[in-house]
Amino acid sequence: MMAATNTRPESQPSSDKAAEIWAVLAGVLDPEVPAISVVDLGIVRGVMVSETGAVKLQVTPTYTGCPATALIHEIIKAAVISAGYFEVEIEQVLSPPWTTDWISQEGREKLRAYGIAPPVGEAAVGKALLFGVPPQVSCPKCGSNKTEQVSEFGSTACKAMYKCLSCAEPFEYFKCI
Repeated sequence: MMAATNTRPESQPSSDKAAEIWAVLAGVLDPEVPAISVVDLGIVRGVMVSETGAVKLQVTPTYTGCPATALIHEIIKAAVISAGYFEVEIEQVLSPPWTTDWISQEGREKLRAYGIAPPVGEAAVGKALLFGVPPQVSCPKCGSNKTEQVSEFGSTACKAMYKCLSCAEPFEYFKCI
């Protein structure tokens, strides 16, 4: 029987094994944004460990069409196996859907330090884009609010390209969804 130890990364694991697995996952970087871990990104929803040591992980993709989902699952599974847990199952959880609100504060700071502007506001605010209200995105390099969107899409569908009008540097913005 598996006992759920976490449903959100912010909660405390109820076992030493679960805590160990959360620590391992905190070191697994997102392949598309290698500045942030899958835990900081908020896609790991749950860690369950059976009495026999079998591990079941609940993972929510950033969006259902994300091309990196299968790769992320393989990287996560390999990391947990490398930690000595050889029976690992990943359950893809689609409800509730992932939102940028789940990115940790530390993850947002890591994005900024990496040169990617973190999401502005909450996901509900991000939906304002549908009505033509752009977010006020600060430059991750100089902090200026004098920025403009160059392209709706960056290197991945979840990012947009911006440029800073103060320091003239281009940068990506992690869209609020």
